[in-house]
Amino acid sequence: MTTIRPFRIEVPQADIDDLHNRLQHTRWADQIPDSGEEYGVGVDRVRALADYWLQLDWRKLEGRLNTHPQFVTEIDGQRIHFLHIRAQQGAGFPLVLTHGWPGTFVEFLELIDPLTAAGFDLVIPSVPGYGFSGPTTEKGWNDQRIARAWAELMSRLGYERYGAVGNDGGSSISVELGRTAPDRVVGLHVAQVYSFPSGDPSEMTDLDADEQRSLETLNWFVQNKMGFNVLQSQQPQTLAHALADSPSGLLGWNSQLLGPDLDDEFVITNIAVHWFTGTAGSAIRHYFEKDKAAAPAEPSTVPLALCGSTGDFHGIRRFADRDHNIVSWRTHEVHSHYLHHAAADLMATEIAEFFGEFLGE
Repeated sequence: MTTIRPFRIEVPQADIDDLHNRLQHTRWADQIPDSGEEYGVGVDRVRALADYWLQLDWRKLEGRLNTHPQFVTEIDGQRIHFLHIRAQQGAGFPLVLTHGWPGTFVEFLELIDPLTAAGFDLVIPSVPGYGFSGPTTEKGWNDQRIARAWAELMSRLGYERYGAVGNDGGSSISVELGRTAPDRVVGLHVAQVYSFPSGDPSEMTDLDADEQRSLETLNWFVQNKMGFNVLQSQQPQTLAHALADSPSGLLGWNSQLLGPDLDDEFVITNIAVHWFTGTAGSAIRHYFEKDKAAAPAEPSTVPLALCGSTGDFHGIRRFADRDHNIVSWRTHEVHSHYLHHAAADLMATEIAEFFGEFLGE
């Protein structure tokens, strides 16, 4: 059960043909004229993405994805898919990179060349329930259980010490990996820190400019875009029926957080991975599992570096200091939730700098 097997993405042609048929016969939603995105992701946006997907050469894209060494193994009864790319020269220092929702391992592809050139081995898993890790078949795959699986994966690969990099939900999983294996995880480099006010009014006094801006971003998000989180935390199966049956429906739902600031190929590649693997419903169950998990009782201790976007919620420093061992806090004027893709060179430089002292171990 501990065997690690090579893996290639090979979507059956029948699945591609079925996708095209479904896209071409979409029953489009109505929309109030000139309402734009006021009610959510608009019809024009979804039509444009559907047209792009129909014209996309999946075989060519599949071939590019398969240039990266991929593997599968079974951990805790669950198939785990991952990329494993060695440093371009010498013995590399290992990093495990974890994505969130509605992303996939595709979030980190632009980091592969610069980080392996800088001397790092990269392990880029698909979170259980997402993509080629397949649907979860048991309850309880929360961040803590995923972190334990990552610790086992790194052990199977022969890594005794390593760093963790995360975005979105992958930031939380990375923190839990640090809690799970504090003697092995040398540091955490994340794009968000999800530490929030406790409810004590005194915590909200004298916010600095960065904290105030981040709180305003959070408040806007809660008031305007938090519906997906509530639904996926409470009734993911109710939504799963539509996502499993309609690629256009999946485009509409997942593109609410894969916005027009991103290139269409990146958006469609992530969504296509969910579609072709039949994991759109399984992926959103992750929110349910996270919501039901017990909150950590103690602060994390592994050194943590925040590298976030000023145009996205990245965290509020005073609450992050309460919950974590913050050693670096940097934000950049790159307005994207997917900095590892949208600003890959910047993030590669930041990651290499943070973990650079461990090169050569």
